[in-house]
Amino acid sequence: MPTDLRPRLHREVTSFVRRSARMRDSQRRSYEGQLGRLVLDVPQGPLRTSVAADAVALDLAATFGRVAPVVVEIGCGPGDSLVPMARARPEVDVLAFEVFEPAAAALVARLVREEVTNVRVAPVDAVAGLARLVRAGALTEVWTFFPDPWPKQKHHKRRLVDPAFADLVVSRLAPGGRWRLATDWEEYADQMRTVLDAHPALVAEAEDREDRPVTRFERRGTAEGRGITDLVYRRAA
Repeated sequence: MPTDLRPRLHREVTSFVRRSARMRDSQRRSYEGQLGRLVLDVPQGPLRTSVAADAVALDLAATFGRVAPVVVEIGCGPGDSLVPMARARPEVDVLAFEVFEPAAAALVARLVREEVTNVRVAPVDAVAGLARLVRAGALTEVWTFFPDPWPKQKHHKRRLVDPAFADLVVSRLAPGGRWRLATDWEEYADQMRTVLDAHPALVAEAEDREDRPVTRFERRGTAEGRGITDLVYRRAA
């Protein structure tokens, strides 16, 4: 009887759950047709969503084919906020991290359909992606809209926004760069404020939705009676 003799891999605590849903055949063809174009071919580590330890940081000018301000969106899903925001700001480039392949495929299909050319999709863990693929001080903005709230107390350790992640984001922002966040969980919003207000390199700004469209997560939260909190922090010069 066949036996898998590969060593078991130790899984670090992550802020996401790898879902098992599959792409439709048409989605996969569209998605794979954009590998090396809209979809970055990232060197993978031992897990499918990980980044190889020896991966080289992206040459962002070469990746996007121009020199422009670069924004990172973390967990963009099918692009409810990303696509309209990228289309409205053609002068910036957007690097999108999304580990859920069907969502990434839906995003790519929408980018192609709406002819939005200033977005590249990296289908890997955002923490490893920021750490290994993005150089220090390279970003104008980071967007973290509706990260998984992990509402149970025992799961709070999985929440994305913590002091270590704040250090990483700050290191990738250029001086004066902004970190925009949104959540529909009041307790998570309080945690975000506690973490980010305490960071010596971050300065809170007025909470302003600006051009952020309503996402499906926001609509769901509102329908369930939860308020929406938007936060903006700037890296001090």
